[in-house]
Amino acid sequence: MTRLADLLLTALAPVVWGSTYIVTTELLPPGHPVFVSAARVLPAGLLLLLMVRELPRGVWVWRSLVLGLLNFAIFMVLLFVAAYRLPGGIAATVGAVQPLIVIFIAAMLLGTAIRPLAVAAALAGLGGVALLVLKHGAALDTIGIAAALGGAVSMAFGVVLSRRWQPPVSPLTFAAWQLTAGGLLLLPMAFLMEPLPPLPDARNLTGFLYLGLSSALTYVLWFRGISRLEPSAVSSLGFLSPTTAVLLGWVLLDQALSPAQLAGVAIVLASVWLAQRAARLTVPAPAPAGKPVGA
Repeated sequence: MTRLADLLLTALAPVVWGSTYIVTTELLPPGHPVFVSAARVLPAGLLLLLMVRELPRGVWVWRSLVLGLLNFAIFMVLLFVAAYRLPGGIAATVGAVQPLIVIFIAAMLLGTAIRPLAVAAALAGLGGVALLVLKHGAALDTIGIAAALGGAVSMAFGVVLSRRWQPPVSPLTFAAWQLTAGGLLLLPMAFLMEPLPPLPDARNLTGFLYLGLSSALTYVLWFRGISRLEPSAVSSLGFLSPTTAVLLGWVLLDQALSPAQLAGVAIVLASVWLAQRAARLTVPAPAPAGKPVGA
């Protein structure tokens, strides 16, 4: 399969994630973000485990737990803390620093070169996201800023380590292990941090079903992309998520798009293109060979 096909398949993941914003606000009960995260991740992981019928063994048990913690548990909890404490899209703007962090973590852990074009693309994407979601007069909050940065760092390490730790199994199995581990870690967090949610109605069940099935599909594509593409190229695709959310709000909810937001869309798309050009110029360090599952 060509690199373009790998990019397009991987890009489907953040595009679909962009739709989760509207599904969450329109179909799911408010005030239970950690429970919603667990309900999104754990059923998807269990569904994939039923399909692959293969559990991690040996070193892959703790590696799956670490990746589930970084990519899901820590990331999602901090994401919602930031979203609650930082109004006006600041959380999304601060979180958009993740591709920049990935560049430097990949240099440390994978030995990839830090290219000025990749840094410029990450900064441009950050600016584009700011134009998309940032509103004037939004209040700053120290804890919220720290949570948004912590979430970006957590996901950045998750992306790079998912590339470095490539098990001798399919992306479907690798996604199943991480989703299940992340969901199992999120579930007790939900009970500790939030009151029990109300019994779901038909509308809620539709939303949960959509989130679970879409997560099962998109994370398989995401981890598949991480195994085939440069970390900076994959992380830059994350800019498509807030872009999709804004465009869906315009199409489905009749939310107006300002000239600044239209400029943000253009800048985000240009930054993604630049990031892919930079990644093509980078010779990535080969991913270490996976050990046998039982090692």
